[in-house]
Amino acid sequence: MALPIQSGRGLPVAAAQSGKFNDRRQTVYQQSQAMQYNVRMQQNSPQPMAGSLTPRSTSGQMMRSNVMQRNPSIPVASQVRATMPQQQNTSIKSNNAIGTPVQQPMKRDSRSSSRSKSRKKKMADRILSQKIRDVVPESKAYMDLLEFETKLDTTIMRKRLDIQEALKRPIKEKRTLRLFISHDFIIDEATVPSWEMKIEGKILDDNQGKSTKRKLSSFFKSLLIELDKDLYGPDNHIIEWHRSSTATDTAGFQIKRPGDTAVQCTLILNLDNQIPQYKLDARLSRLLGIHTQTRAVHKLQDQNEREIINNDKYLHQIFEVPRMKFNEIPQRLNGLLHPPDPVVIKYCISPDTPDEKRTTCCDVEVEVDDTLREQMQTFLLSTQSQQEISQLDDKIGTIVQAINDLKVKREFMVNFANDPQAFIHEWLLSQCRDLKIMEGIAGNIEDERKSKYYYQPWAQEAVCRYLYSKVQERRVELETALGIRSS
Repeated sequence: MALPIQSGRGLPVAAAQSGKFNDRRQTVYQQSQAMQYNVRMQQNSPQPMAGSLTPRSTSGQMMRSNVMQRNPSIPVASQVRATMPQQQNTSIKSNNAIGTPVQQPMKRDSRSSSRSKSRKKKMADRILSQKIRDVVPESKAYMDLLEFETKLDTTIMRKRLDIQEALKRPIKEKRTLRLFISHDFIIDEATVPSWEMKIEGKILDDNQGKSTKRKLSSFFKSLLIELDKDLYGPDNHIIEWHRSSTATDTAGFQIKRPGDTAVQCTLILNLDNQIPQYKLDARLSRLLGIHTQTRAVHKLQDQNEREIINNDKYLHQIFEVPRMKFNEIPQRLNGLLHPPDPVVIKYCISPDTPDEKRTTCCDVEVEVDDTLREQMQTFLLSTQSQQEISQLDDKIGTIVQAINDLKVKREFMVNFANDPQAFIHEWLLSQCRDLKIMEGIAGNIEDERKSKYYYQPWAQEAVCRYLYSKVQERRVELETALGIRSS
């Protein structure tokens, strides 16, 4: 219900108890849904009765504004202005004043609530207006932090994009794999003499000297051990191991064979490079080793047909054609790419070797995943910090919204304190304009501006009806207090 203004003092009380503000358009819409007018002006005057008076003119709001200016003691009811604080969960008894609107408590539907939550996440909802910054000097520090946060978010987002692009490419680093090759002879009278060879290894960390947890077999795709053909025959002198997709990685290799004499063996290890590597043809290798420039210094591209390459004498010897197209280059290069050379280790298995010299070390350069890659993946998958930032943004948005509400309330109070009469006059004029907009009424502004417009018979009738309704209310209250009429 709307609150009547009594003796010019009711308006500040209602404003002091009000809640949040809305902009003009939203307030007009809510008032058009909530207000229900119980009286209208009619051409013929009805008999006086207790209740609300129906103004005959569509410009009754302007009449009430003029009456209040001439006689502030007369209570005048009007709906709340767009910039005036609105009541929250406050029920005020209506005094059946002239044209008193019935104002229902505002309720936010689910759609407005969802829109409010989405707005809080926007940067604009966390910016303080210039008026607030002028009133509160401390707000400059907040705006500086907000600007710094924007730069920080931009930097972090750019870095995240850089990390995502970096993860699309294989990130490898060169490390040293140290192989330990050892052997031992098992000579027992009850069994056939035999020997056993072990191949173990670990990755060395050049900085800290620590080894990684990656197992030895994961670095190779095949292992071939060639023994003395004269001792083990043409069918048993080769031992092979090939990596399979279902095999489990092991920490080393162990080979056991019968024998008690010295054996010369050759270990051939093929590295399992996750990024395919190839050995270039000798001619192409010499050519590329000489010409290492990255610019087109030889100008082999045809001037007329840009998709044609005119081979010079070196390329002509390699590709065996005087000219070739760009799309033919990959196909012609396939014949010049060979598997890389394996790691070949010569080792002697001898029973005469002392125990302290039976272990041989060999370093092999391999490629392993960069340790920074795992950290980058963890950074991209981490959502805990994002959730905390989102919660803080929601809190900041709520606080800024409360500050904006307090700013509007402060402006309302300051304007009323500076000039109460002019402020109330402007407030009533605004309500009259809003009422006409909601009801689609086109009033005559020129006639309503003149005072004689409000000295017509309907104005006197409105005052009489209002006074009569107030007398009836006082009478009912007195009879109830004396026990003449039960409430």
